[in-house]
Amino acid sequence: MRIVRFAASEDPQYGVVTGDLDEHGQLAEDATIVALAGDPLYVGIKLLDEEHRLADVRLLAPVLPRSKVVGIGRNYAAHAAELGNDVPSEPLMFLKPNTSVIGPGDAIAYPSQSTNVQYEGEVAVVIGRICRDVPAEKATDVIFGYTIANDVTARDLQKGDVQFTRAKGFDTFCPVGPWVETDLDPHDFSQGRRVRTFLNGDVVQDGSTADMIFDIPALVAHVSSVMTLLPGDLILTGTPEGVGPMLPGDEVEVVVDGLGALTNKVVSR
Repeated sequence: MRIVRFAASEDPQYGVVTGDLDEHGQLAEDATIVALAGDPLYVGIKLLDEEHRLADVRLLAPVLPRSKVVGIGRNYAAHAAELGNDVPSEPLMFLKPNTSVIGPGDAIAYPSQSTNVQYEGEVAVVIGRICRDVPAEKATDVIFGYTIANDVTARDLQKGDVQFTRAKGFDTFCPVGPWVETDLDPHDFSQGRRVRTFLNGDVVQDGSTADMIFDIPALVAHVSSVMTLLPGDLILTGTPEGVGPMLPGDEVEVVVDGLGALTNKVVSR
């Protein structure tokens, strides 16, 4: 089931989108949305007798983290190597503020403080309920679904600050979407889902989730052993090799097999 958050008029709504994905992660033009009675994280899946054509609405970030976005660094060995870093012995965590989250089609604002803003396409885990100290074998009990994220990073500030907060925390530095897919499980990603990033139509990242150093259950267990996770919190699972700079005027698209495509343009802030 694909859960979307959309705007058909003034007030955002939640809905279930229908249709099959093509090889580029796109839905057919005749895809429809069946509206839901509120946020499914809190009221469950309650369908309304109300439909919209996908082409007639604007998709928003499918989830708004009430608390936090937890990023995982260097979770693909080749990505760690391309930045000259060692592979961590346990998941490397950092936080992005929830104010960094934007939706599909929203603009990534290039800050004046940086001259090297980079894309990082990845899979994001959406937490479904309050949880703490979750064993890896129980991770599916607390996962609501999965979406696509772009962990935008000001690489020069990351290197200069050592801490990740400023480099990854600017407004608009966490595009997510286009929807939350609830019918997958961690095994699907351990088996391998292709993750591609396109910069102005050219492939710049092309990896597989099978190459994650720490799989999704291990990440949920590790993060929840440190901090309580709340409904809507996101865990970004790391990015494959191929990260690189983007500039105002560029368009970045992240495509994950079975999850769809997330597209955002870059603008000057």
